[in-house]
Amino acid sequence: MAGLLDLLDSPMGKQLISGVAGQTGQSPEKAGSVLTMALPVLMGAMKRNASTPEGAQGLMNALSNKHDGSIMDNLSGLFGGGVDDSVMNDGAGILGHVLGEKQPQVQNALSQKSGLDAGSIGTILKVAAPILMGFLGKQASQQNVSNANGIGDLLGGLMGGGDTAVKQQSLIESFLDSDGDGSVLDDVAGMVLGSGKSSGGGLGSLLGGLFGK
Repeated sequence: MAGLLDLLDSPMGKQLISGVAGQTGQSPEKAGSVLTMALPVLMGAMKRNASTPEGAQGLMNALSNKHDGSIMDNLSGLFGGGVDDSVMNDGAGILGHVLGEKQPQVQNALSQKSGLDAGSIGTILKVAAPILMGFLGKQASQQNVSNANGIGDLLGGLMGGGDTAVKQQSLIESFLDSDGDGSVLDDVAGMVLGSGKSSGGGLGSLLGGLFGK
């Protein structure tokens, strides 16, 4: 199974990075750097949300309907004249659901790490969120995931991938709420972005192992 960050190395990923760069007026290098950090944070939060039956069913419903993957079929059209308001509003809704009140903290952490202003980060996240959902929808369709029970496995496989997926999923779960306080986004953002409660420099090497980078 292709991993999440393999998406960014694919031709479609290059198109995504180029489109996001054009939308925000940033260089492709900057846009790619932010997406490389942001996508695991968003997917980690989705995976945690899908750990409850209600959360998993909600995600399954979204992937079966509005976010079925069709957005991935015409990225050139999506970015051709600038991303329209309906997509941006959809992205804002997804971020509100996935990140909740932690969204400003995640945006600020991404801003500090990347050097981009928080407004540009917010725009990148709003564009990336519907595309990430579309990516998940297409993966769910290709792998015949038709019920909520398979969503967690799908997300875990995309984040871990390969023969060591079970071990990697375990590592992901262990750092999603590393201090046990239930504030998953503090821990995910802190560990992925190196701005929070994580200890030492372990995150870079952990993610390097998880995502093959």
